[in-house]
Amino acid sequence: MSVKDQISKTVTENDVVIYMKGTPVFPQCGFSSTVVQVFDYLGVDYASVNVLEDMDIRQGIKDFNNWPTIPQIFVKGEFIGGCDIVREMFESGELRTLLTEKGVEMAA
Repeated sequence: MSVKDQISKTVTENDVVIYMKGTPVFPQCGFSSTVVQVFDYLGVDYASVNVLEDMDIRQGIKDFNNWPTIPQIFVKGEFIGGCDIVREMFESGELRTLLTEKGVEMAA
């Protein structure tokens, strides 16, 4: 399976996916940590992919979206953006609205 196919499969099989540096328990950059905190705060179940474990995935995700930075967040297969976009959407309430509209469950 190609890297592009792996990424496609991951983002379509999971409601929310975070391509990040490190893991949710041990993020290895501040931007990844911020995104994890946002989704944990909202009580959203998400899949994560540690790009530091596989250099092909690390480059592949950048090529997949033509987006140069990590983390990258997907909701229901749709690329949402990186840390700054997710943080701004969270602060404005747009992220909660998007998740609700897409049918993603959140904690009360």
